[in-house]
Amino acid sequence: MPLLVRFLGTAASRPTVERGVSSLAVIREGETILVDCGEGTQRQMMRYGISFAFEDLLITHTHSDHILGLTGLIRTLQLQGRTEPLNLWCPRGASKLLRACISLGGERATFPVTVTELEPGATLQRRDYRIETFQVDHRQTTCLGYALVEEHRLGRFNPDLARAMGIPEGPLWGQIHKGQPITLESGRVVEPAELVGAARRGRRIVITGDTRPCAGTREAAQDADLLIHEATFADEEAARALETGHSTAREAAELARSAGARRLVLTHISARYSNDAKELEREARSVFAKSSVARDGTEIELKLTEEEAGTSHA
Repeated sequence: MPLLVRFLGTAASRPTVERGVSSLAVIREGETILVDCGEGTQRQMMRYGISFAFEDLLITHTHSDHILGLTGLIRTLQLQGRTEPLNLWCPRGASKLLRACISLGGERATFPVTVTELEPGATLQRRDYRIETFQVDHRQTTCLGYALVEEHRLGRFNPDLARAMGIPEGPLWGQIHKGQPITLESGRVVEPAELVGAARRGRRIVITGDTRPCAGTREAAQDADLLIHEATFADEEAARALETGHSTAREAAELARSAGARRLVLTHISARYSNDAKELEREARSVFAKSSVARDGTEIELKLTEEEAGTSHA
């Protein structure tokens, strides 16, 4: 089951020649979810092969570099003849401004657009995964982070042992793999634990949006397979980061390490590092080795884990 993250815009505040402003796509089994929609997002989607047939757009907050692309994206979808609904999810108090961005296209959308405000701690439940929201800390603005969390997967079924036990291949295999005991013709009851291993944990992606290092992110990122954290500045600008409600690369790495995340990818890079973000990467890696800085077009693939559900990552 493929799970990919494609970075569409990785700049902070304003676009540069090398970087667009904030947006990324999560692609899971052919389903696309957008997070934030900085100006030019629809062009970045075309450039990097992201499908316009998506249903959910998650907004972290309403600063302009995260939402100004909404007008153009909606207009592009209209011109393509879209009729399917689009769901916008956003923090408390953001819906009025998002609706204004939608209306700037000059025409009423030709497809339904639903804007729903979410509180920190809300969960959007899907068939075999969920999207969890958490509180982040970005000045006085109401902001949300998002975590995509897969449900635990079934343990591995042992077909060779099943055959040796005389269990015919077919519905009985499926029944016991789903955790249901079966009764053989001999009258013997076979419990799932005899043929099925422990449940395997699902994958977890955590996306912060703009934020200072904070307890909400640390809790959400516990044992995460991938933490996507802003790193607007290097250590030399730590005071500026504090003043503007952003993070340094070192601070993001310290949080990833304390949370036990498996991998850290930095984004929301200030224009002063746009040509060469190696300084940020070195700074982060000095604290947390599995750190990297995203560029526009960077793709991260998360493979299925074989770890048992509940296993902690050291």
